[in-house]
Amino acid sequence: MELREISSKITVSPQVTKKDVAEIKAKGFRAIICNRPDGEGADQPSFEEINAAAKLAGIEARYLPVQSGMVTDEDVAAFHDALEELPRPLLAYCRSGTRSATLWSLSEAQSRPMPEILTATKAAGFDMSGVARRIANGGRTPTDTGDAKFDVVIVGAGAGGISVAASLKARKSNLSIAVIDPADIHYYQPGWTMVGGGVFSASQTAKTMGSLIPRDVTWIKAAVAAFEPRNNAVILDGCRVVKYGRLVVCPGLKLDWGQVEGLEETLGRNGVTSNYRYDLAPYTWQLVQEMARGRAVFTQPPMPIKCAGAPQKAMYLSGDAWFRRGVGKDIDIQFMNSGGVLFGVKDYVPALMKYVEKYNATLNFFHTLIAVDGPAKTATFKVSQPGSDSREINVEFDMLHVCPPQVAPDFIRVSPLADEAGWVDVDQATLRHAQFDNIWSLGDVMNAPNAKTAAAARKQAPIVAENIVTDIAGGSAVAQYDGYGSCPLTVERGKIVLAEFGYGGALKPSFPRWLLDGTKPTRAAWFLKEKMLPPIYWQAMLKGKEWMAKPENLKAAAE
Repeated sequence: MELREISSKITVSPQVTKKDVAEIKAKGFRAIICNRPDGEGADQPSFEEINAAAKLAGIEARYLPVQSGMVTDEDVAAFHDALEELPRPLLAYCRSGTRSATLWSLSEAQSRPMPEILTATKAAGFDMSGVARRIANGGRTPTDTGDAKFDVVIVGAGAGGISVAASLKARKSNLSIAVIDPADIHYYQPGWTMVGGGVFSASQTAKTMGSLIPRDVTWIKAAVAAFEPRNNAVILDGCRVVKYGRLVVCPGLKLDWGQVEGLEETLGRNGVTSNYRYDLAPYTWQLVQEMARGRAVFTQPPMPIKCAGAPQKAMYLSGDAWFRRGVGKDIDIQFMNSGGVLFGVKDYVPALMKYVEKYNATLNFFHTLIAVDGPAKTATFKVSQPGSDSREINVEFDMLHVCPPQVAPDFIRVSPLADEAGWVDVDQATLRHAQFDNIWSLGDVMNAPNAKTAAAARKQAPIVAENIVTDIAGGSAVAQYDGYGSCPLTVERGKIVLAEFGYGGALKPSFPRWLLDGTKPTRAAWFLKEKMLPPIYWQAMLKGKEWMAKPENLKAAAE
């Protein structure tokens, strides 16, 4: 007997026998639901046989037969009623367990979000993506099969999504393109570090989404519930269906604040802040200005995260502010890093270490934040140093800057597009999906081993656009991504270490060394970050103007 637990209240299994009933009772189940019609297989016991054994064992049994591949709305309603009426925990079975898992998924559709349903069934070994449309429709059979169709559908209107739309329109203006995103506001997230350092105001980093969507591109203001890649369809909340010829997936990632116990309850107060949120970055600067003595703790979670340098950027700009005010000697700066190195590309570490020493910061590697007690101003870290047993330590703080754990969005992780870790599975050169030829992905959500930065998306968007247009024309990929990413490390107000690198940590400088040496702190890099990059983002990148980002045509280069 193969038991697959979906929740603490229900487990499903393939066909059970009379002999299994005693074990079912011993495992604590109080009821059985049979979802397999009698006579479906020659070696199948009848429900009456199972029912008789259940009565002897003192557990209830109910017969709710469902024809394979024909789960009706009435079947779902009956299963829902059984879940309400029968004692729990209960076991539901059919030939393989799939019908029972499907019935549970559809019966829960009105009370649980789709990602939660798909995650639970996936963990139990069942792929419910085939009934995602019904789950999105509250468990009922949808009556329409497609509300709209476009040549290209883009999921996500962040830096990657809007840039791809603009680059596609610049190459092929007659394409019908839709961008799907529920947000009203678009944020220039690289600016939040500067907000937390008192350089930018928060309002400088936000614009209305409607003002940025390219002309002649349809904005579908809705959330995505699921994907049906074999049907070339995206399912929206409420079961609206959008069909596509080509699909681009770039919804960004999810900041998983809930992974750290107590963190969400104390964000924005008790000295707990984060530059990873628009509304909290100003609080970072407020805390820095108010602090004159005590302990400031800065955290970095396990990779991957967006902008791997951002946690230490907050530390450097804070340290610089305290240094300039003459209070740095009275502030104990602690950097808690889940990883084992300060920065993943070793060429930039010497310059960074000079600032670690300047601000008298203590580096604590293999320290992962797991809990925060805001009122007590105490943070708990799991210390997992190589060769030693894991342990937990409590650290008191006066200011705590948190970089949250980060994962792919729920609707991505449970989709057919995801790899085992939950990220969209792509070819790291062409950014085309590894399994579905008419799907591409870019930005933070895909699994190429590059740094998750806006600069990476700036390079990726034209490559995706070029390859899609070529694919539409019947050709093969003509542009490839080399893993480029950039991280302007704000080591002090007025100077930046401009880290630019590609796959494997290979240096990818955009400027000649005599003009800007990225391995050293320079005022030129600060000028680029403060004065040039914001307008390049708003006026060039999001408008399809590929300044220093136009992809090289590989075929032309070969000739």
